[in-house]
Amino acid sequence: MLSAQTIATVKATVPALQAQGETITTHFYNIMFSEYPEVKAYFNQAHQAQGTQPRALANSVLAYAANIDRLEALKDALPTIIQKHVSLDIRPEHYPIVGSCLLKAIREVLGEAASDEIINAWAEAYGQLADILIAAEEAVYSAHAAQPGGWRGPRRFRLSRKQQESEVITSFYFEAEDGGEIMSFQPGQYLTILLSVDGEPLRRNYSLSCAPGEGYYRISVKRETGGVASNYLHDQVNEGDVVELLPPSGEFVLTSAHRPLVLLTGGVGITPAMSMLKAAAPSGRPIEFVHAALNSKVHAFQTEVEELMAQHPNIRTRYVYSEPLENDQPHAQGFVSRDLLASVLPANGDADLYFIGPKPFMSMIYRFASELNLPRDQVRFEFFGPAESLDTAVA
Repeated sequence: MLSAQTIATVKATVPALQAQGETITTHFYNIMFSEYPEVKAYFNQAHQAQGTQPRALANSVLAYAANIDRLEALKDALPTIIQKHVSLDIRPEHYPIVGSCLLKAIREVLGEAASDEIINAWAEAYGQLADILIAAEEAVYSAHAAQPGGWRGPRRFRLSRKQQESEVITSFYFEAEDGGEIMSFQPGQYLTILLSVDGEPLRRNYSLSCAPGEGYYRISVKRETGGVASNYLHDQVNEGDVVELLPPSGEFVLTSAHRPLVLLTGGVGITPAMSMLKAAAPSGRPIEFVHAALNSKVHAFQTEVEELMAQHPNIRTRYVYSEPLENDQPHAQGFVSRDLLASVLPANGDADLYFIGPKPFMSMIYRFASELNLPRDQVRFEFFGPAESLDTAVA
């Protein structure tokens, strides 16, 4: 337990973190990648370049400092952090690396303001947080290994099928190389693939787009302009190739509630929703599946969704195209509107809403859900990458 003096010293740094937090975390990553290049594979360098990773870490460090005397306030954030760490196979030996680099960054950015007292207090506070995370992550690792078909660390899988879903999205079907059982997962979770591109190791999270229990894992990857991992998968990984995967993880999962379900996606955000749709379809609960895309050329899984709809009358679809082609026949043109969202909700508003897509899309849907007074605990979303705020209004 932290001493009262340590708590007071850490809390006293909150104004400095508010002013300099992102500068500190950007410097932290520069130090860590320079002194410990072996950890670079655990971080998406596109998120580094965009500034989203340093910004997310700065927000987390600030939240920890502000709540150092009441960690229960962080209980909603910790499970997501734990799942992200587990998905990347973060281990206890990584924590001292992060701690030393973070303390060095604080001292170098704050200069004389970072007294020995402040650095010592932060070292103690970081040690407490590391102990909490290491214990929680070990519990998840152990649970994964104990499941039927479960494992710990990288496991070899063979690409059994590669299928183009649209002009930009391709699905990859993986089966265990040893022919053994594979662990189940919850619809909405993702797994991590380990790659080596031009001699550089990479770890990337991709949502599972299949239902649990199908004997394989399917990820569906959008080819991103300049995307190192996505382009490598599309161009270099072929049927029969073997890759290493880490077990499924993630907190953005389908609940077992019997309320009507609204799955609202934009672009490649459709991938986890496909897993949810396939799993929920036989339940009989009313399902509204709304997907926004540019047009039919980049609209993935349309045939698969319509086949599910033909088998399950509880499913209804809506497609919204912002740039429809001449022969496209979407249900609506432009962007998903508040009126459209209202039209797929039951009259009493009692539904579970899951949404995922590009940040502007998510900001809009988040605002519409608030304006329509949907209960906060029935509104679920996830980011592709570091968490960001959705509170900024979108015109």
